[in-house]
Amino acid sequence: MTQQERVSLLSGSTFWDLQPIKRLDLETIKVADGPHGMRAQDTSQGSALGLTQSEPATCFPTAVTLASSWDETLVAEVAKTIAIEAKAQGVSVILGPGVNIKRSPLCGRNFEYFSEDPFLSGKLAVAFIKGAQGEGIGTSIKHFAANNQEDSRMVIDTLVDERTLREIYFPAFEMAVKQAQPWTVMHAYNRINGVYCGENSWLLDQVLRQEWGFDGLVVSDWGATNERARGVAAGADLEMPASGGTHDGKVLDALQMGSLAQEALDRCAHRVVELTLAGRSAQRPGSFDKQAHHALAQRAAADGAVLLKNYRALLPFNPKKKVAVIGG
Repeated sequence: MTQQERVSLLSGSTFWDLQPIKRLDLETIKVADGPHGMRAQDTSQGSALGLTQSEPATCFPTAVTLASSWDETLVAEVAKTIAIEAKAQGVSVILGPGVNIKRSPLCGRNFEYFSEDPFLSGKLAVAFIKGAQGEGIGTSIKHFAANNQEDSRMVIDTLVDERTLREIYFPAFEMAVKQAQPWTVMHAYNRINGVYCGENSWLLDQVLRQEWGFDGLVVSDWGATNERARGVAAGADLEMPASGGTHDGKVLDALQMGSLAQEALDRCAHRVVELTLAGRSAQRPGSFDKQAHHALAQRAAADGAVLLKNYRALLPFNPKKKVAVIGG
């Protein structure tokens, strides 16, 4: 590859697609949100931010509901079913599962994280990853790491000591990497102790790759890139979505000035190619059994329903009395 071609691989070509290199017959692959059901969109038809219609797909219970079942087999079955729908829609990587710890009930993304317990989160993440990747579809465990609030998430600096990271915020990621090897790990928006996750070589290289043995690709959360050349040096392989070529020039400049090593660029480009080749073999557009998948979603929702206390014998409802249902 030319230097320009290598650099071009480091960001997407669209909101959901990786960069192809036509000269080398390296075709694009598509990734999509999907921890609780596919959200595959045709980016040529307008907005890619979920404001336009996506391909019809089964709506599964969110991670918090699945975790309430305490059922690894169920989580694996749901993940396998989502992967079947991903294949049918030409998607190679499911952007999930999410394993950040529920530190506060105010976190806007608590619904898509499993639990406030690191062990439970890790066990269910392993089940999800194995279930999906057993169908030949990749996963992206997220958001690495300590992404536990939505307020100011693009700039927040999470100040936390290493023992707390390793006992509370890392274990689910570590368990998933060591026991299931997700195709990708998605780095978070936030900083950890002053350094953005996407530029944090201690986080992405020393801990994730050297200590835990992760051999897949690190992808940014969408729009989580700060200084791209620093990210390449730290091991952030793929920036999503497309930067429109803006960051390509900055990476080339850093290479020319010697502030970025050629070896770092080559490692990132190599991992993007590996993911692309794996993803191309996974895509098998087709159909799926909608009724069977819907039945599984219903069963998963029921298994995740937990009655904490039958307050004053409220249940079963008295059919002669009125009931007010408030909310969505």
